[in-house]
Amino acid sequence: MNESAAPTPPTDAEIEAGVRRVFDEYINPALQSHGGFARLVEVVNGEVRVELGGGCRGCPGARATMRQGIEAYLREMVPGIAAVTDVTNHGA
Repeated sequence: MNESAAPTPPTDAEIEAGVRRVFDEYINPALQSHGGFARLVEVVNGEVRVELGGGCRGCPGARATMRQGIEAYLREMVPGIAAVTDVTNHGA
């Protein structure tokens, strides 16, 4: 019987590196056209914590941008993400 080991899940550092690459190459160039940006705050146990800034902070479309854009794209491009959380203070 040939037993193969289950793949090792990515570390937080590996997830962070992937998220930074996706932010730099895809997400922030798109957000800049609206005067905004996304910043990775930290990765903890696979949870990616993101802060929106510029024109994205407080924008009525920020929730949709986060869930349907940023989160969907990150989950597609970076393995091992458990959750994507918006930590932006949209009231500021």
